[in-house]
Amino acid sequence: MPTIDVFNLQGQKAGSVELSEAVFGLKPHESAMHQVVVAQLANRRQGTQSALTRSEVSGGGKKPWRQKGTGRARQGSTRAPQWRHGGIVFAVKPRDYAMKVNKKVRRLAMLSALSSKVQENQMIVLEDLHLSEGKTTEMTKALKALGVAGKALVVTAEVDGNVRRAISNLPDVYAAQVNTLNVYDIMNYDKFIITRDAVAKVEEVYLG
Repeated sequence: MPTIDVFNLQGQKAGSVELSEAVFGLKPHESAMHQVVVAQLANRRQGTQSALTRSEVSGGGKKPWRQKGTGRARQGSTRAPQWRHGGIVFAVKPRDYAMKVNKKVRRLAMLSALSSKVQENQMIVLEDLHLSEGKTTEMTKALKALGVAGKALVVTAEVDGNVRRAISNLPDVYAAQVNTLNVYDIMNYDKFIITRDAVAKVEEVYLG
């Protein structure tokens, strides 16, 4: 079983925790992670874009000039694509971009993402994350003590109002809970900061 150090908010070692081999000790499956991330991003697309074809723009009912004898190219409508205010060729229309991913692939991708953070030494386990107030300065001080400088994902077992408020003003830090955790967020942030009870909850979900 992989073992990882546990830290407090002052950046001091507060013990260690044994992680489940089946959750945090797998060999990352890059293909599964890629498939799930692509699907997540595709499913976020609204697909509401729409442009008008020549049959949908207003006007153009009358032929602009006669077919022959003017010396100009023949035209049937002033709403053809080559005209100003004309319709769009192959106009985009509303569509559903949703992609489905097999449940086993989603599970493998999540476990691979979690394991990759452990193997790359990007996972930090906190003894607890109880802030007296939802102050950004408190969270900034804690991150500095932990040596976190880049993008960070902070995961708690349950919703914590103080933590969310403290993080909301930090552009490179995002707060999540175990039940909202996803592959894209894990891979998108450099550091994966998770509380000890959240680790237990993750293992309960994927081993239960």
